[in-house]
Amino acid sequence: MARQTGNGWLFATSFAAITATSFCFILRALVIDNWGVDFALSETQKGELLGVGLWPFSITIVLLSLFIDKIGFRLTLWFAAICHIVGLGLLFTATGYWSLYAGTFIMALGNGAVEAAANPLIATLFSHDKSKWLNRLHAAWPGGMILGGLLAMGLDNIGGFDWRVKVGLMIIPVLVYTVLLIGRKFPVSERVASGVDYRTMLGEAGFISAFILAALIMLEVGRVFGLSTLISMGGAVVLALIYAFFSRAPGRPLYILLVLLMMPLAVTELSTDSWISSLMAPEMAKLGLQAGWVLIYTSALVFVIRIFAGPLIKWLNPLGVLAMASALAAAGLFLMAGATGGMILAAATFYGIGKSFFWGTSLGVASEQFPKGGAVAINMLAGGGMLAAGIVGSVLLGAAQDNSTREGLKRHDAQHQSALTETYLTQEKVSVFGKYKALDEVKVAAAPEADKAVLDGLSTGAKKDALKEVALLPVLTFVIFLGMVLWFRRRGGYKPVVIGDH
Repeated sequence: MARQTGNGWLFATSFAAITATSFCFILRALVIDNWGVDFALSETQKGELLGVGLWPFSITIVLLSLFIDKIGFRLTLWFAAICHIVGLGLLFTATGYWSLYAGTFIMALGNGAVEAAANPLIATLFSHDKSKWLNRLHAAWPGGMILGGLLAMGLDNIGGFDWRVKVGLMIIPVLVYTVLLIGRKFPVSERVASGVDYRTMLGEAGFISAFILAALIMLEVGRVFGLSTLISMGGAVVLALIYAFFSRAPGRPLYILLVLLMMPLAVTELSTDSWISSLMAPEMAKLGLQAGWVLIYTSALVFVIRIFAGPLIKWLNPLGVLAMASALAAAGLFLMAGATGGMILAAATFYGIGKSFFWGTSLGVASEQFPKGGAVAINMLAGGGMLAAGIVGSVLLGAAQDNSTREGLKRHDAQHQSALTETYLTQEKVSVFGKYKALDEVKVAAAPEADKAVLDGLSTGAKKDALKEVALLPVLTFVIFLGMVLWFRRRGGYKPVVIGDH
């Protein structure tokens, strides 16, 4: 009984910490347009700020996974709390793009530390039913988004509050999990308890997976510091070689495939969630509702489904669930791109149900199929997803809007002999996708009503185009997961691997 009570408190601590990460996520998504106006940011720059709230997560989740069995779960979670508090201070006092970037970066490091500890901790505490309990743990993510979103929109309804007040709300869940940490005792990991050596753990994931993650990290580091692609890739190779020296293995093929699949899944869920309030704002405004309600509604679906996902996962098996979820998410996104009125709710329902299973079920598959991989196997998968969502996905959605708007301006100028392109586009900027031009928000705000009507129409169309582009990703994952289901069926069906079984 004492052990069960201890497990319950540790689950509650982990749940509260994950809640804090998503609380910060939704509040950032709901103030991004305020940042755009106050600091004259392009859509791509806003995408970069949304992205830096995700990809640095991978730095801490991967690095801490390599040493977490030495430093322990407790110290890792305390490091997360410090990052959250320092990052929040920087955001609260931000004066421009780079101070927003720095504060968001540090908070994302804290988010990675939370998952570096929470994922292997829950897999250790509930080793008999990992997919079920990892889904329950990650119900905290939508739970935090619901709570944070309701508080933020409540402030909007009252009116008169600066965006810094919304940012200040982030401290609430951080303090909750910090208090729960005090005096808590943590176990050693499943991998350590089973006597699996360190090199075997590293070898399950392997140096190919390490290179994939290192390449994404170094591409973004190169963008921030102005390094050439050659130098960035050289750094990634060096990091992968260091990993290879210790692991002496390229990694299990199935695991490498899971890492690659986690990337489009994460982009579909996290990158879209980062942008969803902005993307759905025009259509929701026609209904007289705040766009944040779409995110809160889908988050409520995700929360309930993740809590009760266990029976469906057992009946359909995790890979079958992921195939089904991909199909539903794709249908939802395609429908949302063209939805108006009440159809927005129906489309959001498909999307919300689909994305519910992505994160926890994927981590469960990695932990069940590669238990010897320990914290590294679970957290490199999560890190790969966050990297893709932050570096590629969030910026991709912003760039898709900028590109669509720019091409629309060119077509309008050609048809009406106007000069909107020269008047309202910024000077060239640089993103991970190369050079681009975007709408100058300062000039747009001062535009004549006739020009503003054209620009607003193009912007609305660009948001719908972005949703159509991201909807192609879950179509791809549906096909691959369906193939994996058939492959496992030929081998006798999907079964979790138990350390020590032969």
